[in-house]
Amino acid sequence: MQYRELGRTGWKVSTISFGAWAIGGTWGAVDDRESLAALHRAIDLGVNFIDTADVYGDGRSERLIAQLRQQRAEPIVVATKAGRRLNPHTAAGYNRANLTAFVERSLQNLQTEALDLLQLHCPPTAVYYMPETFAVLDDLVQQGKLRYYGVSVEKVEEALKAIEFPNVQSVQIIFNIFRQRPAELFFQEALRRKVGILARVPLASGLLTGKLSAVSTFAADDHRAFNRSGEAFDRGETFSGVDYATALQAVEELRRWTPPGWTMTQLALRWIQMFEAVTCSIPGAKRPDQVEDNLKAADLPPLSDELMAQLRGLYDQRIRPLVHHYW
Repeated sequence: MQYRELGRTGWKVSTISFGAWAIGGTWGAVDDRESLAALHRAIDLGVNFIDTADVYGDGRSERLIAQLRQQRAEPIVVATKAGRRLNPHTAAGYNRANLTAFVERSLQNLQTEALDLLQLHCPPTAVYYMPETFAVLDDLVQQGKLRYYGVSVEKVEEALKAIEFPNVQSVQIIFNIFRQRPAELFFQEALRRKVGILARVPLASGLLTGKLSAVSTFAADDHRAFNRSGEAFDRGETFSGVDYATALQAVEELRRWTPPGWTMTQLALRWIQMFEAVTCSIPGAKRPDQVEDNLKAADLPPLSDELMAQLRGLYDQRIRPLVHHYW
């Protein structure tokens, strides 16, 4: 496993870490025993950073991580999120009373006295123009409820605005072979300001594993079945906003470029590590074997300049017109 510094926190975290959305819900059937086995396998293999949220399974994911921490002696940094419990989900809801209540609930779920890293959970764009919201987070740090805070964003515009606030330590953003825009400007600014970057949806909701096809089916409670056009939340969160049929064609090209002995998953994750601004990617996993496949990518050799150019060309030709101007 390789490690990189996370912002100005002083933490060095595993370059491929654990995204805990899937073990909470909206990814089809999940078994808590298997989820815990996956979490333990990740720690066995050097992972020391887990990303979750209070809405993943209505706290289920956070509570599983609390169990993990009780069973392991290794230091584990846990990032959670707040805001998506709001209904309606409006900028005005990101106020002192609500944020404090969300933090208190996550503290209880995670069975801890202070949250390592709290992230605003893809709030409306207007929140990034509300300094009073970030002042609340500063106060929660002073009160000892949070160690650090960051944001999870949908758009590059939001990321750039967020890092103007001096105590934002991290930005979580969708970044993968099918969503390359963040590398164009935002990464340079994040490096300059020493802000950590968490690359979420690194496998484009499973597309970049190469295991999906035109006949793949998804459970009714799997967001890949009900959110392709943004029916439940931002459509860019599902398959990175790329039309499914178009994405499958691009995946077939990727399959031909996958180095011998590598899985497509490993190619996709190793590609992300090629960008020095990225602290870590946070692929999800519901089973230990998925964890193992993901984490092997951390120690693979760098991609060649030729392959990097091919992957950029694929994005420019097939994917860019569909997503680049949205996020």
